[in-house]
Amino acid sequence: MSSTTDAPRPAVAVRPANEARGGSPRLRGPRRPRTPGRRPRRSLLLTVLTGVVLLYSLVPLLWLLISASKSQAGLARSFGLWFDGDFALWDNISQTFTYQDGVFGRWLLNTLLYVVVGAGGATFLAVLGGYALAKFQFPGKRAVYAVVIGAVAVPATALAVPTFLLFSKIGLTDTPWAVIIPSLISPFGLYLMWVFATEAIPTELMEAARIDGASELRTFFQVALPLLAPGTVTVLLFTTVATWNNYFLPLIMLKDPDWYPLTLGLDAWNKQAATAGGEAVFNLVVTGSLLTIVPLIAAFLLLQKYWQSGLSAGSVKE
Repeated sequence: MSSTTDAPRPAVAVRPANEARGGSPRLRGPRRPRTPGRRPRRSLLLTVLTGVVLLYSLVPLLWLLISASKSQAGLARSFGLWFDGDFALWDNISQTFTYQDGVFGRWLLNTLLYVVVGAGGATFLAVLGGYALAKFQFPGKRAVYAVVIGAVAVPATALAVPTFLLFSKIGLTDTPWAVIIPSLISPFGLYLMWVFATEAIPTELMEAARIDGASELRTFFQVALPLLAPGTVTVLLFTTVATWNNYFLPLIMLKDPDWYPLTLGLDAWNKQAATAGGEAVFNLVVTGSLLTIVPLIAAFLLLQKYWQSGLSAGSVKE
């Protein structure tokens, strides 16, 4: 009995189908991995959502610009998102600065004062505090971190009434200091600079500066501060916008219209129509609102070049 199953089978060469038909065999190369530079796949849903957000942001600005070109009567007789037959933008701007003996200019200077001293001081203190908390070790650092996080979580309006009671005891209400001093405290700015300084300033650079004989003050201003420029500008813009648009704190702190900021002054003009014998100046309110946002737009455009990351990349050799 022969065992044919144990005999080795001859190798059979299997040819590809294209070679069996007389064609040359195809060589498959490795698949190309996706590179970061390739164009991403388009998403219709994301495009629609982005368009909705864009309209939500631009339509109020468009309405403000169009409405500022209308007279008091034109605001009532025309469609909100289209111009009136009488273009009165330049007349409205002139009347805004001359109405009530030019008090709008005084409100503008007050707002600039609150921003320069309050927001500028808050930014400087946030930079100093964030740098110290990020690069120095001291007892109670965790407690400071808990206090900062807790202060970020507390809304500013919840502190307005206690702040008023405190300032009324020391006699600072109805003065510019009642607006400036609370504006100097920015827990979010301090936390942001703390996180940014932790990653933006290499410890090796600070140690190299100390080895070269630089003092701590010189190390901060010549080594750390240039590296903190993007974070500093970000905090400055946040505090500037918050101080520029501040309404509730001046409302409870100030009674003298000569110390009003723009937000409180324009609100007083807006409420004139509801008072007995008051004059309706809605065209001046709208024009003043347009003039109010111009400095903020200019600040964003001028400071956006400082929004750069990775200023310290390559400064330390690994």
